[in-house]
Amino acid sequence: MSRIAYYRVSTRDQSVDAQRTALGGMFDREFVDEAISGATLANDRPGFAAMSDYVREGDTLCVYAVDRLGRDALDVQHSVRALIKKGVVVDVLGIGPIARGVGELILAVLAQMAQMERDRIRDRCDAGRAAARASLKANGRTHRGKSSLGREPIVAPAQVALWRSENMASIAATAQHFGISPSTVKRSCAARRRGGGTAG
Repeated sequence: MSRIAYYRVSTRDQSVDAQRTALGGMFDREFVDEAISGATLANDRPGFAAMSDYVREGDTLCVYAVDRLGRDALDVQHSVRALIKKGVVVDVLGIGPIARGVGELILAVLAQMAQMERDRIRDRCDAGRAAARASLKANGRTHRGKSSLGREPIVAPAQVALWRSENMASIAATAQHFGISPSTVKRSCAARRRGGGTAG
């Protein structure tokens, strides 16, 4: 009977060390998915898939949180049921060992709550971005369809180069006028020179 850990972090900047410390360490085997989005189904994660193949009846799988076990409530339930069916005990930090019966029901509720919280966070972020765009528009701080949020506007390189040439403007002034980066201005002017223009 082995004590096994599974960790997942969403970006390469994050570390599994915090999860390992919280779980107490001293595992017989550890499986990790790094830079794997929580939106990826559990069985599509290489670390999780390898762990699922490795565990045997009598093993205990330790995880830091419910959302490490799946993409959403349904995926979590599917993952846990598959492990329990193999005779594996799933030990979630702060919840405890989960086995057949009541444990599955508790996990299903917790997974649903975790999904609801993620949805609330996404809704708050969307609302915040919408409010920021509305504020920028109301204050006249948009230019040619550009706001401070999102990508640069699509401006024809020839248009950028021509305006700079006609106004004898600096790269910085041209960038500010069109709401684009200085490097975009440089590329636009270089493209026009290659095409036989006179901007520079």
